[in-house]
Amino acid sequence: MTSLFESVRIGRLQLANRVVMAPLTRNRAPGQVASALTATYYGQRSNPQNGAGLIVTEASPINPMAHGYADTPGIYTPEQIAAWRAVTDAVHAAGGKIVVQLWHVGRISHTSLLPQGQQPVAPSAIAAKGKTYLIQDGVGSFADTSEPRALELSELPGIVADFRQAAANAIAAGFDGVEIHAANGYLIDQFLKTGANARTDAYGGSVENRSRLLLEVMQAVATEIGGDRTGVRLSPVTPANDIDDADPQTLFVHVAQALAPLGLAYVHVIEGSTGGPRELPDRPFDYVAFKTAYRSAGGQAAWMVNNGYDRALAEQALADGADLVAFGRPFISNPDLTRRLRENAPLNAGNRKTFYGGGAEGYTDYPALS
Repeated sequence: MTSLFESVRIGRLQLANRVVMAPLTRNRAPGQVASALTATYYGQRSNPQNGAGLIVTEASPINPMAHGYADTPGIYTPEQIAAWRAVTDAVHAAGGKIVVQLWHVGRISHTSLLPQGQQPVAPSAIAAKGKTYLIQDGVGSFADTSEPRALELSELPGIVADFRQAAANAIAAGFDGVEIHAANGYLIDQFLKTGANARTDAYGGSVENRSRLLLEVMQAVATEIGGDRTGVRLSPVTPANDIDDADPQTLFVHVAQALAPLGLAYVHVIEGSTGGPRELPDRPFDYVAFKTAYRSAGGQAAWMVNNGYDRALAEQALADGADLVAFGRPFISNPDLTRRLRENAPLNAGNRKTFYGGGAEGYTDYPALS
């Protein structure tokens, strides 16, 4: 039986274990630049005996219009790239592997976060009933998202190009690869799903059209840095950020079949509601059929599962054919989560008041086992 704690090769990467640190937005990058604390935080979780076999960073915006939350670290300026290099150096010094999650939030943003107070952009001018996180005078709070505008057809090649350039920047910053964020109601997911996409051009309407932006981004990034250093995150039925689709099974079977030829390193699947129930009675979805569609089309990428896993559930997932299991919030308060899982040791409780924004408290001060 496959063990959570044994090594595995995914694409170009040899991982020490099958425990993945999922991307976790922490809002601790003033000026949209990763800090020395960021390097400490990820370095603490990188030792392959105690921490993650693979770290997926907090999502990193690909251009100035891609930001949707305060103090999230971008990856499009020389200063940002240099700051991320300090993070990757810290992870590699500890023996770990790290990929950066590339992000465009689309309509999940606020005018105060965008250049010249511009409106957020989206596939269609449909506002999300969602929240974003702002920091004003040192105080963080959640606020309603702003009304978006629909992207012009002529703007879409530029967004694809920015994802491609961000992937090149990631390699320059020392990352082992990238993950494209196509989940949780952000821009690519907005294009995928009928609840946010009412376009009537080549990027709207049919399943093939709504999948077009995702596939163009994935092809561009895989061509730039290699499919074997590229992953993708998908969330077929999550309601996160006010997203929904009329027929997610048909949509994601098509997506699976279209992604299969790209030679990806991994496919990262959020099961159920992000950070919530793993089963949604009003949004049924067959994950086995989804994976089968990918494998039947020739896809060989590692299959990563995510959402509410503990050791027992993770071991069952591996027995059922998953290759990797991603853990999110437990990694916030347990830098040595893998050791604790292996030894069935108790977990530190997380302090929700320090999840977003702030400094070292609730970030780099959680204790490891002695």
